[in-house]
Amino acid sequence: MTEITDNLVAAFSIEGHPVRGRIVRLGDAVNEVMSHHDYPEPVANLLGEACALAALVGSALKFDGRLIVQAQGDGPVAYVVCDYETDGSLRGYCRFDPERVAEASKGFVRPGAKTLLGHGVFIMTIDQGPDMDRYQGVTPIEGETLALCAEQYFAQSEQTPTRLRLAVGQVDDGSGPTWRAGGLMIQMISGDDARGSTEDSWTHVQALFETTGEDELVDPTIPAELLLYRLFHEDGVRMFEAQPLKAFCRCSPERIETVLQSFSDEERADMVEDDGKIHVTCEYCSRVYDLDPDVKV
Repeated sequence: MTEITDNLVAAFSIEGHPVRGRIVRLGDAVNEVMSHHDYPEPVANLLGEACALAALVGSALKFDGRLIVQAQGDGPVAYVVCDYETDGSLRGYCRFDPERVAEASKGFVRPGAKTLLGHGVFIMTIDQGPDMDRYQGVTPIEGETLALCAEQYFAQSEQTPTRLRLAVGQVDDGSGPTWRAGGLMIQMISGDDARGSTEDSWTHVQALFETTGEDELVDPTIPAELLLYRLFHEDGVRMFEAQPLKAFCRCSPERIETVLQSFSDEERADMVEDDGKIHVTCEYCSRVYDLDPDVKV
């Protein structure tokens, strides 16, 4: 089997500590998601965080389905959303007001989640397929990173002590700048009669976690295994088999045609443009579909 060195998510364990963890590294996959739209840097950073977060949390699902990470509010960014499917597929999108983003970006500090999204909510939705009910957790947007929003989500919705670090940046290998993203998540496993208290272990692992540099999470020259070794080698760390990640949009002519069939003949007639076609643009990947208004699915 070919070793996966980038565009991956993997679980890891730390010797002797009741803590579970996951690491994600995104290169071409997140750059492709970003390249579908001309995002300003703060907006691209927010979307990159959402992609890394969706992969970290979604890869822990034990069934075929998808995880949707979304945050929405009344700020310059109306919403950011990322879908993670359990085969490793990612797609994401931000809707934003360019003028308000430019105004919020004035100053020395790049605006983060709270500034960009304003007052709103952070949502994680688990979709197990058409025959199963969706599970959705909602918390207020708090903090200038989606990592802080997610930590609050886990504390309120699942009562699981969780720490997250997300990083987004551009690198240039000589052929032009490309986007990268990375992330690290640790969660405490609750104590029991056999295990005893896990608080001391959690404090110890958090102290090591805090030394993670954002530049390390996006540096393509530092493999995931090496980064974990740098952080936890004194205790011993094991990274499990990595899952590959890729950018992929769920749109297709068949899906678009199905949506069109939900409209009346009169409504579809109003959508027809001068060339006699209905033009539909996927908001995720920007692909344009030219469809016959009388098409039947």
